[in-house]
Amino acid sequence: MASDRPFASPVLVLAAGVLAVSTASIFTRYAQDYAPSLVIAAWRMTLAAIVLTPFALTLRRSELRSLTRRELGLALLSGFFLALHFATWISSLAFTTVASSVVLVDTAPLWVALIAPIALGEHISRRVKTGIGLAFAGSVIIALSDACAWTGAGLACPPAGEFVRGRAFIGDLLALAGALTAAVYLVIGRCVRSRVSLLTYIFVVYGVSAAVLIVIMLGANQPGFGYPPVAYLWFLALALIPQLLGHTSYNWALGYLPAAYVSLALLGEPIGSTLLAMVFLGEVPSGLKVIGGAITLTGIYMASRKE
Repeated sequence: MASDRPFASPVLVLAAGVLAVSTASIFTRYAQDYAPSLVIAAWRMTLAAIVLTPFALTLRRSELRSLTRRELGLALLSGFFLALHFATWISSLAFTTVASSVVLVDTAPLWVALIAPIALGEHISRRVKTGIGLAFAGSVIIALSDACAWTGAGLACPPAGEFVRGRAFIGDLLALAGALTAAVYLVIGRCVRSRVSLLTYIFVVYGVSAAVLIVIMLGANQPGFGYPPVAYLWFLALALIPQLLGHTSYNWALGYLPAAYVSLALLGEPIGSTLLAMVFLGEVPSGLKVIGGAITLTGIYMASRKE
């Protein structure tokens, strides 16, 4: 339960969280110059779990021991899907642009809206359906923008067979897979977080996620060591800034601000990531991509905002 008098302005903390999470794609791109995507994902979650360990064991030892079998099982399952989320999303950044990857992975609330009626018995309103339709249309435009170009005769696209085999299309699919797995992780979190504290929950989930990613990494014959020192600095930056600082800021702000307000702020992540990619990676989105992104973000907002 949040205290009545926060130590800082929730709006400023939320803004800092959006900025922190927006750096994830940039740090990942830099790390991909030295290490494979699965290695980056495994190190990101492993370091985050290591940082949390002394706090969780000191402050939440009794709660960890008192977890029921159902709570622990759901937390383990949540960690599994979080691992799949990072494995697919981080891999997508090796194939497509930051703008496409981040906008598509942030369609997770739409998948939550589709999964929740089955898992939680929640009703899908007309507003949510409209938002899903808009976001789907925007996602199609983004996918087209990665392979097509405007010419004097209009929009020129490659043949369908070549289109679906293109690197950008593969990256877009990986980003959408990251959104779907993140949605399952979020739905499970709804079931557990009402009874388990934030620190206890993320300690278990991040730890399981790290273990699963290490298994996937080793299964893909990718070593976890032997990279230049700068690679490990990027791994650490990913763990500390977007993972721990960014996501923790979101969860803390929820204790003081309406969920709809926080949901709206989360849509700043694709914008922040795109701007950072323009500055640091030289990725300037096309007009078609900007239109698709705007439509997608509008749909996400409509579908995720409380009625």
